Amino acid sequence: MMFILFAVILLGSLAYLFLRFRALFLKGVPAKEASSEKKKKACILAAIPVLILGVISVIRPYIFIVPVCHLVVLAIVVTVIYMSVAYYLAVHMYKTEYKLTTEKDVAPLRIALISDSHVGACFDGKGFAERIKKIEEQHPDVLLISGDFVDEKTKKEDMVVCCEALGEIKTTYGVYYVMGNHDVGDKGDRDFTFDDLISELEKNNVHVLLDEVAEIGEDYYIVGRKDKSVVRKPIGELTAPLDKSKYIITLDHQPNDYTAEKEAECDLVLSGHTHGGQMIPIRPLGELFGVNDSTYGKKTKGGTTFIVSSGIASWAVPYKTGTISEYCIIDIEKHL
Repeated sequence: MMFILFAVILLGSLAYLFLRFRALFLKGVPAKEASSEKKKKACILAAIPVLILGVISVIRPYIFIVPVCHLVVLAIVVTVIYMSVAYYLAVHMYKTEYKLTTEKDVAPLRIALISDSHVGACFDGKGFAERIKKIEEQHPDVLLISGDFVDEKTKKEDMVVCCEALGEIKTTYGVYYVMGNHDVGDKGDRDFTFDDLISELEKNNVHVLLDEVAEIGEDYYIVGRKDKSVVRKPIGELTAPLDKSKYIITLDHQPNDYTAEKEAECDLVLSGHTHGGQMIPIRPLGELFGVNDSTYGKKTKGGTTFIVSSGIASWAVPYKTGTISEYCIIDIEKHL
């Protein structure tokens, strides 16, 4: 068995070297475009060092085996380190802070934002509760949840524990939730429905906003949009009756409606969904092809600020190589 493996690796390596040497002797001219005489000459020249290396490898196998073994070991070590870091970035929750100012006459507001917990991917119900306790230490005035609270594979017992944790957090104005595409759960076989989730959230005093508006304090609106994956009202219809002298915060799970939200005079739009890219190279590819209006972080269009969170967990697998798991603390103050 070892002999066969050695032979396969050796032949594959020699074939690769032959092609590289041939390309070198063709001086960059593609083999298909080279004359038969030039191609023949390049093949002969390329075959000479390859044959020499082949004979040496057969007579003295260790000359070939030792560097290959080193490469294999190095690849394993690098992979283990790389995936260990990826696992840590997924399961460890960082704090990301934003400080925003506005020309509107508003009282200061501290927002805690969480998104994409996908309960079951990185932690269970108890793990979520521990994270909520950590967020509570930041003394937020309000906790906002921008969708994908649960997943298709989340267990009901974990969902219930998570909702109870939300009911226990101490804030000035409470907890507000909007749906994400995974919250609906119509593509899995989980043991609770979307209606069960909404019922449990409301039982724990979480304000569920499905194309609805809530007012907090005297200066702020929370506009909660249904997810893009279902039929929903245009953002302009939701903001039209609002007093524009107040600060309008919009929760929209998917960051895909920036132009309309700017035209609707939203002051701040908070989203998730993208997981910040999660795995390299999703983030640059997503931005290159315009899959979303933004993949991560803060952007400004006109008078509207947009923030996309990478979420407090990952999706499907507990690995993140393109970003971190985070909750956001957003402080809003009147510009002096």
